[in-house]
Amino acid sequence: MLITLRFTVINYAGDLMEKPSLTVQLFTEATSDFETSQYRILAALKIISDDFQKNKIYPHLSHLVELYATLGNVLDRLQDARKKFPKRIKRIDFVNQVIEHEVVFVPGSDLTKTEDLIEWALPYIRAKIEEGRTIYEFASEEIKLQEVGIIPNYTDEGYLFVPDNERSRLLLFQYEVSVFESSTAKYRSLKTSFLKAINKGRAHRSPNAIKLNLISEHGVLPNPATYAFNTRLQFPFQETIFPITKRKLMQQLYDER
Repeated sequence: MLITLRFTVINYAGDLMEKPSLTVQLFTEATSDFETSQYRILAALKIISDDFQKNKIYPHLSHLVELYATLGNVLDRLQDARKKFPKRIKRIDFVNQVIEHEVVFVPGSDLTKTEDLIEWALPYIRAKIEEGRTIYEFASEEIKLQEVGIIPNYTDEGYLFVPDNERSRLLLFQYEVSVFESSTAKYRSLKTSFLKAINKGRAHRSPNAIKLNLISEHGVLPNPATYAFNTRLQFPFQETIFPITKRKLMQQLYDER
């Protein structure tokens, strides 16, 4: 009996990750060399671990969480498929009048290789997720959000100020929230546009002064919702600081509603 499993695979890595990463195909298209597949998985996890050591958590962390959930789903489907395989008589107990059956799930087949590989890899992936979450939780605690001036009722558009301490500058962004609704759920998307960078070596300017300057320069909104983030962390901006600030901003906007 031949069962074909097909999955739609999304590249979660995005533009930030050019190095080889874990994919669902690596598991569902397991080669005849089980040890080679294990080596490829461990090599990919080593790349992720090296970036975690540098406090670079995105896009690895979100990718691992998605992959872990997907592989768990694949494993469940494989186990369901096993139940549907034809059965054959294994033993007849004439004393108790019981016939025992066993599933014809051929050892060494592609399905068993996939199942074994996933079961072997899940603990390693889970360990890396916990490693990334530890960094995330620490950084999130150290990044503080401040409302700048009076926050209007309309907060779907506005400004956010995010420090890049590695380069000693403050980055100014304009943001916009979009809402997408399906029959079962509502989804929010945050779009950001870079405005400019302010060198921290210059004379200190308060967040409110920066906000007023942006209003005079752009004038799109008379009193735009504005949020400033503060932290002493010198973590990578693109891979850690900015993704966390955007997540915290969405939480703030959601709580306000």
